[in-house]
Amino acid sequence: MNTNTFEPALTPLRNALNNHPVYQALTGIEDIRIFAEAHVYAVWDFMSLLKALQQRLTCLDTPWKPAASPTLTRFVNEIVLAEESDVNEVGETKSHYAMYLDAMEEIGARTGEIHRFMALLDAGMNVTDALEHLNIDLRVKDFVRYTFEVINTGEAHKIAAAFTFGREDLLPDLFLRVLHRADPESSKYVKFRYYLERHIELDGDEHGPLALQMVEELCGNDAVKHQEAVEVATTSLKKRLELWDAIHERIGMVKKVIA
Repeated sequence: MNTNTFEPALTPLRNALNNHPVYQALTGIEDIRIFAEAHVYAVWDFMSLLKALQQRLTCLDTPWKPAASPTLTRFVNEIVLAEESDVNEVGETKSHYAMYLDAMEEIGARTGEIHRFMALLDAGMNVTDALEHLNIDLRVKDFVRYTFEVINTGEAHKIAAAFTFGREDLLPDLFLRVLHRADPESSKYVKFRYYLERHIELDGDEHGPLALQMVEELCGNDAVKHQEAVEVATTSLKKRLELWDAIHERIGMVKKVIA
């Protein structure tokens, strides 16, 4: 199986994402604040997809037993190392999720609801019920719900498809351009700039190509797995489009109120 065969199904959705009007709406720091307040849930559930892959492609039990594919084990563990325990702009060990929260606070974005979500999970509530307690757009909730529908299948090829193809490509570059306009001397928004640059470095140079290899290996020559992976990838991109719609509408509403 070659991941190029995903392109006929995914290209129209990728084009729709890459040309989504939300990108044109992001003209200032206030817009990035609104974006981040919804997007943080995608940052968090990306980590949940990653940990689900680690559970299935490595051995986390004792007594330890060799995993089926040392190549996939190494790939997943390398990504976990970077995403769950990277170093921030001052050399502190932090997850990318924690770095994103720090960046949100740096630009004045609200983090109350995502902290509330984490508190509910810490108290033992499941993801679906915890989402119902949050004052966030229904489409943001649906985005996370679908991620966990995929995770709960327990099928590595489906989880890998959501992990690999459900990402945003243009966002870091766009955010950096907005930050540069707002802070040409690079003296403010240091945390957000570092997070974005690190995201570009890892996804483009390392994680992106490895993720494609992972999907190829997990599907192999199995036509059913391939079709299932395409379906998950397609739905993941549709959910991303709905998330972008929600953010775009929110930015437009706030700008109308300000005007």
